[in-house]
Formats: sequence, C-alpha cells, structure tokens
Amino acid sequence: MKKLGILAGVAGLAITAMLLAPGARSADDAKLEQLKQQGFARVAIANEPPYTAVAADGKVSGAAPDVAREIFKRLGVNDIVASISEYGAMIPGLQAGRFDVVTAGLFMKPERCAAVAYSEPVLCDAEAMLVKKGNPKGFKSYEDIAKDSSATVGAPGGGTEEKLALNAGVPRDRVVVVPDGQSGLKMVQDGRIDAYSLPVLSINDLMKKANDPNLEVIAPVQGAPVYCDGAAFKKGDEALRDAYDVELAKMKKSGEFAKIIEPYGFSAKAAMSTTREKLCAAK
Repeated sequence: MKKLGILAGVAGLAITAMLLAPGARSADDAKLEQLKQQGFARVAIANEPPYTAVAADGKVSGAAPDVAREIFKRLGVNDIVASISEYGAMIPGLQAGRFDVVTAGLFMKPERCAAVAYSEPVLCDAEAMLVKKGNPKGFKSYEDIAKDSSATVGAPGGGTEEKLALNAGVPRDRVVVVPDGQSGLKMVQDGRIDAYSLPVLSINDLMKKANDPNLEVIAPVQGAPVYCDGAAFKKGDEALRDAYDVELAKMKKSGEFAKIIEPYGFSAKAAMSTTREKLCAAK
C-alpha cells in the first residue's frame, strides 16, 4: 500500500509537471504568444468613421482600431492589420479564423454575445434629437413627444429611432420617415417636424456641418438605450480577451482611453458606466 502511495505521488508530480510545461499550454493560452510571434493581430473593420476608417494610403484609424492598436502594443503585439468586412460577415469570419478580433463598432447584443467573446465596452453611443434652439416643446424623451398631440418626430425608416418612438406611444402618423440626415435637418429648420432623431454622433456631425445657431441637440434621449461595442474575440480565445480587458481597464483608469476616443466624439464616461454583463443581458 505504501509503495502504491509513493507511485501515485510520483505520477501526480509528473502530471503536474506536464501541465506546467510550455508545450502543454492550451490553444487559448497560446493565442497571445502566437500573435506576438507573428508581430500583428488581424482585425476586422467596417470603414465607418468615426468608429473605423481607412485612409487613401491604406492607414487604418478610427476610434476602435486606435484603441486596439494601443492595447495590443501593451500586450507585446506590435501592430494590427485590418480587413474591411460587412457587419454580417464579421462574426462568421472570426469563427472561421480569418480574423483574430473584430474592432468595428459591432454593438453587443445577446445573440452576438452568445457567438463571440466580447471585451468590456469600448465605444458607446446613445440616441439624440435635433430640435429648434431652446427646445420649444421641452422634449427630453420619446414619451414627451407621444404626450404632445401636435408633436412630430422624424426618423430613418426601419431604424432604431423609428422603433423607439413607436414603442414609446408616438402614433404612426406622427412618426415621419426621413430618407437621410440632411433631409431631417432641413425639415427641422423649416418647421415640418418638431424633432429629428439619430444617434448622438450622427446628430453632432449634422450640427457641425450645418453650423446653424438656431438648432439645438438634446442628448442623450431619456429612457432610450445606450449601445456599446467591444472588441470581439473567437470563442475559445477567452484568455486573450481577458488579457485585453486588463489593459483596457488600465487605460480607462489612467485617462489614456479618453485621450484616444474622445477626439472622435465618443464618451469615455459612457463606456465606463456599463459592463459587458449588462449589455449582453439587455433585451
């Protein structure tokens, strides 16, 4: 019995040594080492400023790739190499191994969270309204528009804003489908609609281009959801995702995160006000 006990102890030590040996690393743990050796991470982007952008010379920028590039440098991966992809093709491409990570404003939704391993939030956007200066009808929410029987709101057809207005109780005949941002801007200026709704960054871009002191932005719309993306990793690459999260947290705490994303118009405070867990559970 004593001999068996000794043998078992030796076997246990041998197994432990095997598990600790470099060659016995799991594929998950080895992913970062692989990226370090190849010198770059392959990222999927959508060329959709200010989230992502590709200059004429091929240089990749935008808030999401800039954050990713800095984090990977901190992890010992010197650069990123980007491929432009349609949003619908990003997750299949990630799963097929064509990319190492998606850094493209791919907002977290429960179904996407089930398919990929997201980092903590990186870029967030909320809903906004464009109104006349002084907000004469006092709008703060879609519900405020619903309560005012004479109020109208413009929104892209089939878009999130149209759905949010209808769900808040605005009658169909007071939700005006607007084909594009410039049309919505003009309709507010002409008084044909009382408000035009789009995400904050889109509304701010319209305001900047219009340079009209008679307009005002209401943001964020009260009661409307905040949408956030995160870097999306392949299921099985959770160790890499976790290492990414550690550096992301350090950057958020130091202020470096804000320095990267806020020049693009994004709010660091918004990204730090929520979590992956909350966003992936949101209906």
